[in-house]
Formats: sequence, structure tokens, C-alpha cells
Amino acid sequence: VQLQASGGGLVQAGGSLRLACKASGRTGSTYRLGWFRQATGAEREFVAVIEWSGGTYYSDSVKGRFTISRDNAKNTVHLVMNSLKPEDTAVYYCAASSFRTSGVYVYTGGYYEYWGLGTLVTVSS
Repeated sequence: VQLQASGGGLVQAGGSLRLACKASGRTGSTYRLGWFRQATGAEREFVAVIEWSGGTYYSDSVKGRFTISRDNAKNTVHLVMNSLKPEDTAVYYCAASSFRTSGVYVYTGGYYEYWGLGTLVTVSS
């Protein structure tokens, strides 16, 4: 599976950005498609994920501000980020997982087999 992310950029605090990630190859292995992020000097953290069935999960830090959606026909996932804050600044990575087990399998990057190259999101204050 190959993942191609796009849509990062520079935005002022309070603004919005939309990230996209297109999966290609063995897309049958992309039961979960989602996003992690890593700020400079910080560990990678879970942001949001959506399952083939449409189930969604969000980190507490983005809940209510970010919305993840998926177009299964196009093997594409989108992340609409509203009310952006400087602390949202990070490299955002698209990831895919074939695991269907819930719990830590959702939130832990180690259970995502496929990763795209990151896209930088910078939120200025």
C-alpha cells in the first residue's frame, strides 16, 4: 500500500486546512485510514482515524475541531482542520492499518503497517 498525503501549509491561528491522503496498491489492507502527527522534539501522536465502515476516532486535543472523512471508492481520506492552534503545528502523517481490533490498535502507531511521507502544517500565532 502506498499513501500519498497533500494539503499541508501555513495558516494563522483560528484558520482552517484540509489534508488529503490517497491510498494505492493493496487497498484492501486499509481497514483503518488516519493521521498521526509529530511536532519538533515531540513524540508521534495519534490525531484521528476512520474505519472502512465509517467509524471514527479522535484524540481529545482535536475533537470538535477536526473532522475525518473517507471516500472508499476513491481510496481517499480527508482531514478538515478548523480552529487551528499553534500547538497543532507538526508534520502530519497518513497511516493505514489492516487491524480491526479496537482499543490500543486504534491509537498506537505501531499497529499501522503503512505510512505516507508527512506533510507539514504550520499554525502561526
